[in-house]
Amino acid sequence: MFDELRGRVVLVTGGASGIGAGIVDAFLGEGSTVVSADLSAPEGGLLAGRDREWTLRLDVSDEAAVEAAVTAIDERFGPVDIVVTAAGTSTLGFAVETSGSDWDRNLDVNAKGSFLVAKHVAKRLVSAGRTGRIVFIASQAGKNGYRGMTAYVASKHAVLGVTKTMAVELAGHGITVNAICPGIIETPMKHRERIEGGAIRGMTAEEVADEDRSQVPLGRTGTPQDVAGVALFLASDLSSYMTGQGLNVTGGMTMH
Repeated sequence: MFDELRGRVVLVTGGASGIGAGIVDAFLGEGSTVVSADLSAPEGGLLAGRDREWTLRLDVSDEAAVEAAVTAIDERFGPVDIVVTAAGTSTLGFAVETSGSDWDRNLDVNAKGSFLVAKHVAKRLVSAGRTGRIVFIASQAGKNGYRGMTAYVASKHAVLGVTKTMAVELAGHGITVNAICPGIIETPMKHRERIEGGAIRGMTAEEVADEDRSQVPLGRTGTPQDVAGVALFLASDLSSYMTGQGLNVTGGMTMH
């Protein structure tokens, strides 16, 4: 469908599960060479049966590790053409109970980690005089406030701020920078959030799941594939006149 993505080098952080894994599959389906970077990934190498996906163990909050990873990808495959920052974490807790360590964890992975990966990919693209695509995975939590998610909400607002600023700075180099703001997506992290969030609200995970579905105008929660389709669009030539945007993929929950 997106012929221009064939042969492109794509870096997906958080590619081992959830939204990131769905995005990895989508780019592989378009013929891209995909580097799936994740803190839980096996040591770097070719995955059996997947001749264009390479795994890379990476802590996105460690700038030296990020720079080394981008250099290694460049040396093996050539410059990264497209980066999708899907690595993320969350902790649950009301604002007055949020610890400094929980705050730091959310901001380090979700905000700083996304920024560092985009920074080092963009730096190489600019140095080489190449165009490219940066796609941040933010959240509708970057546009709204949610009970029990202070640190996570703050981190995703920060991602949207980085999106807008990098879009302005990189536009002259032909590099577009956009974000996807998923709503309620069925992933292992969402399942854990329902358990932990339900506990602090006196609800079961099943009750939270029912509440989730009731809030979506389209009548269902999302899948990683729903997000992956938008990532392909933002990486393709169809979105070449878009930059600095935060696109909602929420089934209608968020409309601004």
